Amino acid sequence: MQTMRALLLLMCVASVSLAQSNANWPQWRGPNRDGLSKETGLLKQWPTDGPPLAWKASGAGRGYSSFSIANGKLFTMGLRGDKEFVIAFDVATGKEAWATAHPSSAFQNDRGDGPRGTPTVEGDRVYALGGNGDLSVLDARTGKMVWTKNILREFSARNITWGISESPLIVGNKLLVNAGGAGASIVALNKSDGSVIWKSQSDRAGYSSAIPVELNGGTQVVFFTHQRAVGLDLKDGRLLWEYARAANDVANAATPIARGNRIFISSDYGTGGGVVEIKPDGTAQEIWFSKDMRNHHSSSVLVGDHLYGFSSSILTAIKFDTGEIAWRDRSVGKGSLVYADGRLYLFSEQGVVGLVEATPTGYVEKGRFRIEQGSLPTWTHPVVAGGRLYIRDQDTIYAYDVRQK
Repeated sequence: MQTMRALLLLMCVASVSLAQSNANWPQWRGPNRDGLSKETGLLKQWPTDGPPLAWKASGAGRGYSSFSIANGKLFTMGLRGDKEFVIAFDVATGKEAWATAHPSSAFQNDRGDGPRGTPTVEGDRVYALGGNGDLSVLDARTGKMVWTKNILREFSARNITWGISESPLIVGNKLLVNAGGAGASIVALNKSDGSVIWKSQSDRAGYSSAIPVELNGGTQVVFFTHQRAVGLDLKDGRLLWEYARAANDVANAATPIARGNRIFISSDYGTGGGVVEIKPDGTAQEIWFSKDMRNHHSSSVLVGDHLYGFSSSILTAIKFDTGEIAWRDRSVGKGSLVYADGRLYLFSEQGVVGLVEATPTGYVEKGRFRIEQGSLPTWTHPVVAGGRLYIRDQDTIYAYDVRQK
């Protein structure tokens, strides 16, 4: 009997270790920047009080940064005192591994102080962009600074109302960000030393993070600035197409979603979203536009033929190619979401966490619970990786075990 118990314990430890070693969420919205987790074997329904808590940690600091996960570490950013820090935690225990400060003073705002973007991890480097424009590159193992520069100062840009919120994009040797300067709205830097490769456009910065797309035989980078969505040639920053209808004049925050040569772009403040098709001649043709999918700070996910996302405060399922609504539900209230193993993981700005089937046939809830919330909205976007659901409320990080036993 004791031998059997020991064997079962060993199997459990091995299972946890394998899940943690397979955890890979190296940047904003996951490996492909689409909010889709490849996790399987997860709970199909939660217990009444939610899934078990694996660990809870304080020390993330103030801010809304989400998480990237690689090589056994969870990376985020937060405000401690008057400095914004890039912070690494041990993914198994929640214990802090290291914390390194950006050089400039922290971003402060009546809607919450501190950083907003999510670090990007590639190889042995972490690339992090703070709320006041500090772009820092660090050693992922030790936190030692490799190089840093302030993109607002270097490219003569001014900060946006609620602070720089972008998560840096790495493609090949290029590190790409929306700096928002005149003649340098979007810049491509050499990731090894920060030297400028190219500069493009003059739009003010948006709050959105870019995606790479393979179109018409080449790689484009799609940015959603303060004024419009643009597709730029990765090689030289040349403008290939633009689309302004989905932009508002307040805050464009949602990350575009691409499938083939079609791209979904959306914003709130009464605007809406739609799909454009990028033609062989490089022009963007609108396929549909609707006010029924208005993404605010949260981005949608594309599962099968349907987009699932918060249209302002209403969780909505809508067909990607036509804009036809499948269903709408108030669900947990306005929030953010990711997808894993047939389910939508929801996190409302009021601290409610929900599990919902990702199906166009109707709204089917599979559990919800609430965390103890502070005075600010819970705007940090959730992550599912390594059999765990990670959520954050300012200084506190929660890691829930969502594996099916």
